[in-house]
Order: sequence, then structure tokens, then C-alpha cells
Amino acid sequence: MWNIARPSFGFVLTFEGSIEAAEMAQWVAAARRELSTHLPPGWGVVVDMRELLPLRQDAQAKLIEGQKLFKQQGMTRSAVALKDAVTTMQFRRLARASGIDAWERYIDTSALSQWQTAAKQWVVSGIEPGGR
Repeated sequence: MWNIARPSFGFVLTFEGSIEAAEMAQWVAAARRELSTHLPPGWGVVVDMRELLPLRQDAQAKLIEGQKLFKQQGMTRSAVALKDAVTTMQFRRLARASGIDAWERYIDTSALSQWQTAAKQWVVSGIEPGGR
């Protein structure tokens, strides 16, 4: 399952469970529609992947396509909330593949209870959430 929300600072993306390539392609199409509307200056993205299972290769390719789309449309920063080492390693690799790794920060929600605050502070103000 995935969801796209539009707070004032940009986007909150939520990914949960097992997401196959077809469902990830639906997310890319929805993201493309959302990104074609008016966006605030300096907008960013908070990504909640705490409940996402590791992605298969074909779904990873679609996610990279979506990540590139966000960057091409002007995303300034993103913060990703994760809670397990396998998914964290996978998303660090995917961010490098899509070219967004310099603007992305990873938050271990098992170690930081106020992860939403830390994520928003990074996205809105560039305040480091305690490491990459």
C-alpha cells in the first residue's frame, strides 16, 4: 500500500507492506499527476517506510523512476523514516542509483521517537536529523 499526502511543505509519502512493480507503477503515475500541480518554493518530501518490506528488483526500478521524477520537478530535500537495517540499506542504494542521495536523510525510528519532527525540520529548514 502507498499514499501521497500534500502538507504545506511538499509531500508525505507512505509505503507499507509488500509492494509489487504494478502497484509501484501506479504510485509513479499518481506522483506524476501530483507533481504537475502548483508546488511551494523549496518543497521537500517526508517518506514513511517504517512498515515497508524489502522491494523486489522490478519494484525497485519503478521506485527509482519516481525518485528521479521528484528530483526533476524541484524537490530540495527528503527525509526517510525506516526501522530495519535491510530496508535502510536498500533505500540508501536506491537513492544513489536515482541521484537523490545528497538531499536525502535517513531516520532510524527505533532510535528516535520524535522522528516526524526531525524529518520535517530537515525537509523545511535543513536541520540535520542526527546523521545520515
